[in-house]
Amino acid sequence: MKKLPIVILILLTGPAGCATYQAKPLSPRPDLPRQVPHLSINPAQMPLPELARHKFDPGDGLDMTEVAMLAVANNPALKVARDEAGIARAQAFAAGLLPDPQIGLAADSPTNGGPGNTSAFNLGLSYDVSALLTRSAAKGAAEAARRQTDLTLLWQEWQVVSRARLLFVRNLEQQRLMDLLGDERAMFARRYNSVAQALEAGNATLEASTAELSAMQDVDRRINDTERRMSANRHDLNALLGLAPDAKPRLVGDADLPPLDGAKVRAALADLARRRPDLLALQAGYESQELRFRQAVLAQFPAINIGLTRARDTSGLYTRGFGITLSLPIFNRNRGNIAIEKATRRRLYDEFQMRLNGAAGGIDRILSDQALLEKQLHGVKDAAGRMARVLPASAAAYRAGDLDELSYTKLRGAWLAKRMEAVALEQSLLEQRVALQTLMGGELPTTNHRSGSEP
Repeated sequence: MKKLPIVILILLTGPAGCATYQAKPLSPRPDLPRQVPHLSINPAQMPLPELARHKFDPGDGLDMTEVAMLAVANNPALKVARDEAGIARAQAFAAGLLPDPQIGLAADSPTNGGPGNTSAFNLGLSYDVSALLTRSAAKGAAEAARRQTDLTLLWQEWQVVSRARLLFVRNLEQQRLMDLLGDERAMFARRYNSVAQALEAGNATLEASTAELSAMQDVDRRINDTERRMSANRHDLNALLGLAPDAKPRLVGDADLPPLDGAKVRAALADLARRRPDLLALQAGYESQELRFRQAVLAQFPAINIGLTRARDTSGLYTRGFGITLSLPIFNRNRGNIAIEKATRRRLYDEFQMRLNGAAGGIDRILSDQALLEKQLHGVKDAAGRMARVLPASAAAYRAGDLDELSYTKLRGAWLAKRMEAVALEQSLLEQRVALQTLMGGELPTTNHRSGSEP
């Protein structure tokens, strides 16, 4: 019984190195900043090399790359995803820990014995040996799951970068459209005021005034529609950047997305599974499931628990003992878990192949759309250019009375529609290049020339 105080001391001092609990109350108020925060962004934490090479300086406005960098650093959804990745790392750490041994102590005191009787005790130390047999597979599965979570986080960061670039492109193109409509609106307003003054002086007809007013109202309707889209786009961008809804970040610069080299993009498809984080995450998840399947197979063998005992009975007789507990694999044999893990592995296999096939198909579709959009954009800009060359002569003919108001207004409206169509096609081209950059997993091979400029 001399060793009993030592055992008790171990039991009491064992928790001395344990973690302590600290409360963390929730905040009842939003904490979104109204100004772009001056963050110190570590280039090594950026998910793409083109972001890591760029300096983040919001003092002179945010270009497209800085918008993406701020989104990666400050996006609320990514903060939650990083917390989830921390949980996966903790689970991998837990899976690698050895199981603790178990100690048991029992005492009996005689109540009606003779003078030679004494108190009895039973002290036992046991260990679950079967946990050691599956530890390697469990640890490997948890480590692969941790890699899967990290790669999934990286893919989410890529998605946020893509979304940030997309919203930047939309803001840029919508601002161009607004500038175009603003110029047209100013021109129609000047003409309407001139016709209204002529009408009051009796030098113009009511029909001419009505036509100018109708054209100006049509432009106003388009301006209103564009303003609503710009407002929605600004709120979406603020939410993505983790800013308050009423924040007004200043966006500067152009969309740095040169034309693609379609042949090189298609050639890069062969390496897609080794570059895209979502595909790499699925591969890590499949590896984790392989090890879980192996762990389930190992668990079908008898579970073994080995223990040592030291005891004293009421007569004062001391004994030492050795015990083994062995489960008998007669009915269960872990067959249910084995079937579940095997079916799960099959699902992950098919999911990876489906994602890989879908990625290749999506990239090919975008490349085909790019060629079609570039052809359409060239035709629209060519038509707009021809109209622009005719407009001065048409305006002179209209002022000289050789061209009626309706014909001139239609020509001017058709020219405006072509320019608006060109802006929409440019936006579609840029948005698809942003999407393709994400689908391809990095920077895209490009050609040396840029798409046509404004007429």
